[in-house]
Amino acid sequence: MTVHQPEEALDFLRTLTREFPRDPEVLYVAIHAYSDLSTKFSQTLARDAPDSYEAHELNAEALEVRGEWDQAAKEYRWILEKNPRAPGIHFRMGRLLLSKPNPGPTMAEDAKKEFKQELEIDPSNAGAEYVLGELARQAQQWDDAIAHFSRAAKLDPGFADASLGLGMSLLSVKKYAEAIPPLQNAAKLQPENPATHYNLAMAYSRAGQKEQAAEEFALHRKTAAAAQAARDSQAPQPLPAAEAPQ
Repeated sequence: MTVHQPEEALDFLRTLTREFPRDPEVLYVAIHAYSDLSTKFSQTLARDAPDSYEAHELNAEALEVRGEWDQAAKEYRWILEKNPRAPGIHFRMGRLLLSKPNPGPTMAEDAKKEFKQELEIDPSNAGAEYVLGELARQAQQWDDAIAHFSRAAKLDPGFADASLGLGMSLLSVKKYAEAIPPLQNAAKLQPENPATHYNLAMAYSRAGQKEQAAEEFALHRKTAAAAQAARDSQAPQPLPAAEAPQ
């Protein structure tokens, strides 16, 4: 990287990470090398194609990370003015609207419009279907929630949250037997998630499958305890009395 040979650096990094995938020194070097590559190509894009929509999208992403929502939205709108059918941009606009602090009263509806426009451009966007499903679920619009979650799960069978949302929505309309398969899939994809086991346990219980329900309730307790222990281990620990600031 120092002598500006990124292609050779990438070849070498691939060899290192393949042969020593858990070596701390290799991982440290890889982090810095890939970070340098990212910076290098970002600078090249800004220099050689500053008016491309890719350059504006990259800038918008950086603005989002910094929480500069209005400036990021301005960049996304610029992209849509130049290329109204640019894939992914309406999705990012909708996500940005939902991320803004102190959202206005029309926020949810404005975000919905963006996600629906994204699906007109890219019907295979499972993320847009999922968020529309979640917004419908929060509004207790169960038919819409079930339809969106179903499409998201079909588009991406590995999308655990879509399966969980579908199962929870089916539970809410008392379709207990129908809720079991998507919740089973969610539990398979996210075995450490307490919510998947709790909802699957509820579905089994309401469907009269008491033995399976008991097993899932036990898994819920186990995964919830593990999640709490992980949170406790990451919490800042109080200083010993001798080290506490005076």
